[in-house]
Amino acid sequence: MSENTGALAGRVALITGASRGVGAAVAKRFAAEGAHVILLARTVGGLEEVDDAIKAAGGQATLVPCDLTEFEKIDTLGPALLERFDKLDIFVGNAGTLGEMTPLTHYDAKAWHDVFDVNVHANWRLIRTLDPILRRSDAGRAIMVTSGAAANPRAFWGAYAVTKAALETLVHVWASELADTNVRVNLLNPGATRTGMRAAAFPGEDPQTLKLPEDITGTFVELASPDCTRHDELIDID
Repeated sequence: MSENTGALAGRVALITGASRGVGAAVAKRFAAEGAHVILLARTVGGLEEVDDAIKAAGGQATLVPCDLTEFEKIDTLGPALLERFDKLDIFVGNAGTLGEMTPLTHYDAKAWHDVFDVNVHANWRLIRTLDPILRRSDAGRAIMVTSGAAANPRAFWGAYAVTKAALETLVHVWASELADTNVRVNLLNPGATRTGMRAAAFPGEDPQTLKLPEDITGTFVELASPDCTRHDELIDID
């Protein structure tokens, strides 16, 4: 097979929530563009399906079955990737959970904390463990997936809206700390996309009216590319 000359040829990329939806689509696209993709998700069967599709297309992947609430396991991820790859070029923080669609005063306390664990605390843990190896890249790139719910909170979106707002502030702080490095960090709001989470949030919506996850992967490639100069921005995909 001829050498891949795609936009991400030779790059090493970690994608969370890679077993389905946006994460799976991005993983397949990155692999097609020449990246070695590290797929992190808790659903082993889903990871294996994505892995099979990537390898069938001639790409390369490494699977990391992991629940993002396994914080001690996340803490070991950076050192493990350093030993295996010596660096990390791209981090896509895509995994998230919707939580309950209910009034704030009706929220179960454990359910509330669970949403914070996945959407905020896990991403802080990932940032902490991956920052040193992203800095080892000649052009480290991080893309953190957010939602319009952060800027436009509304009734019953509770923990999801609050945690996405927290994530955005977390990422802006991190980006400020990376201003004088080779790492570029941005937030990306995919907008209305045909995913399982979208269906859970809008059960009466016709999914055929929504764009597919595959339709938005080009923006991820742009932000992950070594020549991308955008930093500390929030990009909305219509």
